[in-house]
Amino acid sequence: MAKALLGHVGGADLRLVDEVRRLRSRVRDLEAELARVTAANEALVASVHVEDDIRMLTLDDQPALT
Repeated sequence: MAKALLGHVGGADLRLVDEVRRLRSRVRDLEAELARVTAANEALVASVHVEDDIRMLTLDDQPALT
């Protein structure tokens, strides 16, 4: 009786199982894409060489607008 009240009659809903499987697959795909994009970004950052005088301009603590 308790199982019937909680909605456990008939076992797992196959549509829900398929949806969970699809979402887990999508999460794995997105995690792989994030890892790929992060690696590409790190490679781009490492390949950029900024001259010291340009770098000093970006380290200035003065406000841009006064």
